[in-house]
Amino acid sequence: MTQQCIKAWVHGRVQGVGFRYSTQAQAQQLGLTGYARNLDDGSVEVLACGDSAQLEQLLTWLKAGGPRSARVDRVLTEPHQPAETPQRFTTG
Repeated sequence: MTQQCIKAWVHGRVQGVGFRYSTQAQAQQLGLTGYARNLDDGSVEVLACGDSAQLEQLLTWLKAGGPRSARVDRVLTEPHQPAETPQRFTTG
């Protein structure tokens, strides 16, 4: 398995609705590492590292809207190579 990382920016009603914690739970269930953090513009930035099949599953979940309380309008993604690969998935 080749370790890959992606960054995703999730736009919509994604702050104050448990989005980061739901993303963390989903990522941990898939065996991914990284983080989900709120940005000043109201979006959430997600860094996820792991196997490409699990990354695809997380992206599918994000694009489907995440937790019920959220509303995802769009998800932008790009490959990312962090200076140091995270050892766990955090919210920050």
